Amino acid sequence: MSTTASADSVGRGTKPSKALQDHKKPTATALKGAIQLGIGYAVGNLSSKPDRDVLMQDFSVVESIFLPSEGSNLTPAHHYPDFRLKTYAPLAFRYFRELFGIKPDDYLYSMCNEPLIELSNPGASSSWFYLTSDDEFIIKTVQHKEAEFLQKLLPGYYMNLNQNPRTLLPKFYGLYCIQCSGVTVRVVVMNNVLPRAIKMHYKYDLKGSSYKRRATRKERIKSSPTFKDLDFHEMHEGLHFDPDTYSALMKTLQRDCRVLESFKIMDYSLLLGIHVIDRKPLVRESRCDSRRGQKVLYSTALESIQGNTKAPEPVADDDTLGGIPAKHKDENLLIFLGIIDILQSYRFIKKVEHSWKALVHDGDTVSVHRPSFYADRFLKFMGTTVFKKIHHLRGASSRRKRSSFYVLKSASQEFLSPLKEDKKEEKKAQSMDNLDGNFYSSSKQPDLLPRVSFETRRNNEEDIKNSEARRASSSTIALDDPQPAPSGSLSYSELGVYL
Repeated sequence: MSTTASADSVGRGTKPSKALQDHKKPTATALKGAIQLGIGYAVGNLSSKPDRDVLMQDFSVVESIFLPSEGSNLTPAHHYPDFRLKTYAPLAFRYFRELFGIKPDDYLYSMCNEPLIELSNPGASSSWFYLTSDDEFIIKTVQHKEAEFLQKLLPGYYMNLNQNPRTLLPKFYGLYCIQCSGVTVRVVVMNNVLPRAIKMHYKYDLKGSSYKRRATRKERIKSSPTFKDLDFHEMHEGLHFDPDTYSALMKTLQRDCRVLESFKIMDYSLLLGIHVIDRKPLVRESRCDSRRGQKVLYSTALESIQGNTKAPEPVADDDTLGGIPAKHKDENLLIFLGIIDILQSYRFIKKVEHSWKALVHDGDTVSVHRPSFYADRFLKFMGTTVFKKIHHLRGASSRRKRSSFYVLKSASQEFLSPLKEDKKEEKKAQSMDNLDGNFYSSSKQPDLLPRVSFETRRNNEEDIKNSEARRASSSTIALDDPQPAPSGSLSYSELGVYL
């Protein structure tokens, strides 16, 4: 029988005895089957409800129904233990799926067509991760407080997605609770950040902090380990993007971090996957050949950062799956990334945790921090250490500057060459003047004066007056028309006295 409530009140009674609980504890296979069956029933039941606008009360709705193994008038029979299904905010999540272009048939096909694939969890939490067989969706188990926080977050999340569906924040497609044989499991359905069809040569979980941010020895020996911040410093010197891609990526991260800060969310991470193109050609696994095209809009890394820019032309056989092109030294890379673990609110317990760690270690290096400081440190680390900008035109621009300098220099030399010639002639004329009028000023000359006639002196004075008059009448002197030498030059007979 289906019921609707506004709070999660089921399953908080007395716990069954340990012997009974161990005897009836469901297996992992049974639990995965119950999750798939429950989600399939919830989506199918929702299709009978008419479409309408999302109202504020829709975010707090919780629908509950019991699914016995023998079936009922409302539920199908199944071979799993009896369980109860609770669906959180079904109308709101239906709107989110429609916003991302997910049709109900495609959603059901992805969730229920084949068994879920269990993934390992490299983080400190006790969450389980399941992947759908078509690589589209991740199912993550969450704690009760995280599910409660997500439900409170839904109105703001709804507003943010309406304003900007292109985001690196997690895309939530559903929130469910399965209660089976005394075991309560809450799961959230999200987008898959790292496609399994492409080999990830490196994986990182980055926070921008340094305290205990190194992969453990147990994690390092795995076939596909997930490294952390200190490992990135040692293994990579930054990932380089072209200027437009770098700008779009950092703007998206800044916008998303400000949204998280406004919700007082901290301790989130950037999940980063790196595929080295040069090492191995891109080959899709056989399980992905049956994909009927991409079903989710804005789900790839490249789509998430493009914003309002023009999308690239579709490629005929595009096996990059939306990876962002980048470079590291001489290697060509494809980058896949997304912000994860956003269901951590900076509440009292986190404040106490940060205060305790700050007493033992440097408070600015621990991961638990107030949201504003956490966002600023996160962005600084991503924008300066992890992601860097390629300066394509530095050499070309400097060469252009040098060539333009040489052109200007040669042009100036061509322009100044006649001026220099004119200046030489002017200096030669001035030297003749000095020879004529200032000859006697030398201290080595003998105590004899040249015989200069009164008429010669008068001609010199008239020439000086004429030259001053010409300078006064014109502010510009033509350099190619030098002044004539004074007419009153000394004759050889007059200079003979010094020889």
